Amino acid sequence: MALTAAAPPPDADTRAAADPAAVVREWNAIATDTITTSLGPRPSGQVAIWEGFVSVAVYNAVVGIEGGYDLYKWHGRGPAGASSAAAAATAAHDVLLTYFPAFEERLDTAYADSLAALPAGRARDRGVDYGKRAAARVIELREGDGRFADVPFTASPAPGVWRPTPPAFQPFIDTWLARLRPLLLVSPRQFRPGAPPALSSAAYAEDVQELKVMGAKTGSGRSARQTETALFFSGNLVEQVQTAVRDHAARHRLGIAETARLFAAVNASATDAVVTAWDSKLHYGSWRPITAIRLADTDGNPATTADPAWEPLLPTPPHPDYVAGHTTVAAAVARALTGVLGTSRIDLRVHSEVTGTTRFYGSAEDLDRDVVDARVWGGVHSRTADVAGCRAGTRVAAWALDHYFRPVAKDGTQPHPPRPAEPGCGDDAD
Repeated sequence: MALTAAAPPPDADTRAAADPAAVVREWNAIATDTITTSLGPRPSGQVAIWEGFVSVAVYNAVVGIEGGYDLYKWHGRGPAGASSAAAAATAAHDVLLTYFPAFEERLDTAYADSLAALPAGRARDRGVDYGKRAAARVIELREGDGRFADVPFTASPAPGVWRPTPPAFQPFIDTWLARLRPLLLVSPRQFRPGAPPALSSAAYAEDVQELKVMGAKTGSGRSARQTETALFFSGNLVEQVQTAVRDHAARHRLGIAETARLFAAVNASATDAVVTAWDSKLHYGSWRPITAIRLADTDGNPATTADPAWEPLLPTPPHPDYVAGHTTVAAAVARALTGVLGTSRIDLRVHSEVTGTTRFYGSAEDLDRDVVDARVWGGVHSRTADVAGCRAGTRVAAWALDHYFRPVAKDGTQPHPPRPAEPGCGDDAD
């Protein structure tokens, strides 16, 4: 998932006293700005990891005081009367400062502003103390989780096997994501899909033919709308999600606990979707469309023909095709939203910095379909890799919400709201 410019600053009214949930949205914007500025244009899913860490810490800080939901891997309930807004700001600040110390000055300034907007006194002080504990708990949980470990990709180039792609010929980036301890799942391979189609299969030939026609940089069969869709989802998907979820939470006037839960469910699911996608990429190591099309005369499939000059619409990210990170993450986000909201109607306004346009998504199925199509029409993923990723991401989030971020009734029991229908994954081309 390629990264673009940092998120815009939060709106001026986010600190309004009448809207305690604003602090959660504000610190999500600060987190996104910090993370994307630090990582820069790195074509990796890494940004989702840090968003997940911050979001679960804020969730614990808020829910531990407000109640209503299960804490995330913690039993440290907050003191009565503590300020959940102060706790949220503190938890976000401390997690970000731990992992991005180079941003200390700007984080400290933002934190001071957040606290200054809250009434001084015992409630704020107790909230600060509890927020520090919430952050420390998440930081402790993530010790030794495999971040930045040396994980080699050892497969030798052969038909069907990934190798660096033009024009930059970069090595497989951030392979450690495939072995990172998930936030929610039991293991990175928990929802690993089955193998992609054999090179000799009709399904493989169909993928290659669709890509040659619909994913080409020039002379493609795409309509103007299809090209715009490919470009729309060509930037920082995780940043697009953060902006859209902030907008949704603000428009629907979600309370502070509901807002914290929404971000935690979405971002923790996205974190584990990245881990799931990278596990599959490392395990199967399948070549990218540009390689498959240029070297089609080596695949042993009589239904494919090589085009040594073929180029995709979008630059090819430096990691294998199967499964697609974009679709795995988008589907996890969509399923997390439907699970938290209790409906397949997601009411999401998604903006693209690449195209400068905003799209409205009323259903999870529509979002999944467009992201699946976008990566095919961009020429960077086979439809098989897109659909398999979408299905895996849906399973990740569905499992996550069965085990985490669950509502708790006043009597301590856990109600079981009806499950929304599982969104589709765009199996068929438009």
